[in-house]
Amino acid sequence: MRLSAVQPSISPVAMSPALRRAQPKDLERVYLQERSGLLRYLARSAGHDAALDLVQEVYLRAAASEQASRLINPAGFLYRIARNILIDRARAMRSRHEPLPLIEALDAPFPAEQELGIAAEDLQAACDRALASLSPKTQKVFIMNRFDGKGYREIHCELGISMATVEYHMMKALARFRVAVDEIE
Repeated sequence: MRLSAVQPSISPVAMSPALRRAQPKDLERVYLQERSGLLRYLARSAGHDAALDLVQEVYLRAAASEQASRLINPAGFLYRIARNILIDRARAMRSRHEPLPLIEALDAPFPAEQELGIAAEDLQAACDRALASLSPKTQKVFIMNRFDGKGYREIHCELGISMATVEYHMMKALARFRVAVDEIE
């Protein structure tokens, strides 16, 4: 839907006679001429849905302004009000404090650093034992993949073994490491 095609929900012509009388006809005419441009301007920063409400607020602020009767550039005045509305809106959003959700795990006690160090040493020892327990070929394939960062295809080419054999050795090594880690837990 094009914004320029949307009609205002509160037209200045449909406002109360008392408020209309207080407004110069020039402001009303300029507002109707500039409305689609104001909508586009506001939509760029606030989105299409919010722009429809904000353009109405622009007119209401302009109509209620004491300066409305002595404007030299009514269109500039309307755009200035629109800019001020966007600034006010940005300030309000920035100063809005939203409560943070309670995350119980955040307040959970942490294990002592010494305990973490001991757990890391146990894990390292289990991994070293698992690596030592592998056959030399499986060990070589695992080291090339995990420590040297080589892909299965590179290992296949360097060792002259099939891709299926590389996969077999990696599955065998990973299964052994899984068992070793499960044993320490």
